[in-house]
Amino acid sequence: MKTWRWRLAGVAAILIAAARLGLCADAPPPTLDAVHAALYAGEADRALDLLRSLRTPGAGAAEAANLECRVRLTVRQWDSAVQACEQSVRLEPQNSSYHSWLGRALGKKAEKANFVSAISLARRVRTEFEEAVRLNPRSAEALADLGDFYVEAPGFMGGGQDKALSIAAQLDALDPGAASQLRGRIAEARKDYPTAEREFRHAVAIALHPALRWATLASFLQRRQRWDDMETAVRSCESAAQRDSHATVALYDCAGVLIDARRDPQTAARLLEEYLSSSSKTDEAPAFEAWVRLAKLEEDLGDNAAARRDRNAALALAHEYSAAQETGRH
Repeated sequence: MKTWRWRLAGVAAILIAAARLGLCADAPPPTLDAVHAALYAGEADRALDLLRSLRTPGAGAAEAANLECRVRLTVRQWDSAVQACEQSVRLEPQNSSYHSWLGRALGKKAEKANFVSAISLARRVRTEFEEAVRLNPRSAEALADLGDFYVEAPGFMGGGQDKALSIAAQLDALDPGAASQLRGRIAEARKDYPTAEREFRHAVAIALHPALRWATLASFLQRRQRWDDMETAVRSCESAAQRDSHATVALYDCAGVLIDARRDPQTAARLLEEYLSSSSKTDEAPAFEAWVRLAKLEEDLGDNAAARRDRNAALALAHEYSAAQETGRH
């Protein structure tokens, strides 16, 4: 492991702690833009501190509630995330994006719920995703969320592959790569693996940001236990991400593919390091979660000192993130 990374992690932890304690005399007053920046950087504690100090009347209150929902999602506080997203929707019911985020929060809560509660929550997920599309039928992101739900959910919860195919047809005009990816997921759900692979590869070929599509293909190949092809896709993912500053999250995703496959932990660690050192992180792959994943790899590789440093780096960003508080092997 590179020693510069430990120095960087230590300096970052000190600066973050100072900012949280208000020790930076020249710190600007909190704004929603500052919350956005903290969220994308994976600074969950700082984002929540900023939100607590903000006074956001009117439309700003809805955005602040949505941002709190997104922060709570990153630290896996599902109930709090749902409550914050519900508030944003109440304050601004015509905002498509807010309905999408509420649907995502409800989906995460459903994953941990008992069977009866999960059914009720899943139906609410469908309602929110469908409302997001109704409000903005040209949102490729909202359509992709709804299409994924239709693929995953059984019919009695409102899912269905025919519904998903209809969404893919709408995506054709907005984001052909997303349309191909959705068709790949539908084919995989039908156990038509050759068609699924063709669609995933087509998504790579036409994508504006191919690294993201390489990650999806690599995940499919991992599920098919085609290890050599999977590792080839991971290498292509890394190469494409290095050329595209808008797709560095694919490094995190492809590290996850290797981790799930229990293969090549050294490469998985390098991908996480590259993501953490990039200037284009996202709340889809929170930095503190990347530090924890890296710590787990280091534990497996026998480098317990490095693992402790990485867990401390995660805790400096999100002290309530339970995975960062755990020690030992997983």
